Amino acid sequence: MSIVVGFVPTPAGEAALAAGIAEAQLRKQELVIVNSARQGALVDKSVAPEDVLAQAAERASEAGVRARVIQPPYQHDLADEFLDIAREVDASLIVIGLRHRTQVGKFILGSHAQQILMQADRPVLAVKAGGGNCP
Repeated sequence: MSIVVGFVPTPAGEAALAAGIAEAQLRKQELVIVNSARQGALVDKSVAPEDVLAQAAERASEAGVRARVIQPPYQHDLADEFLDIAREVDASLIVIGLRHRTQVGKFILGSHAQQILMQADRPVLAVKAGGGNCP
């Protein structure tokens, strides 16, 4: 079993990573750090540079957690593909970061986090940046 973290290079992504590392320590499980980009996209602000992903894996290693980074491209729906990964690695927990969005923004753009929360077939830990909910 493993802990799966959806990581993007944002404060919410950093909070998710910190919480994922803490959970992996507690459960003595591998940490799978997922950072994905839409297939064929030339620019995607959610894609973390290699050095940032290496630092994320190093943070886990320094905490005594075995970690691996995967960057699968997604074609259709990010939430569905993320949940497929959680099933493939037999995740005991999914960790995602949340950011504040207006009601109009949620209505127009949808929310990957909301989809993951509603559709996951395993526990989901949702954390906010600066919320004091992770080390």
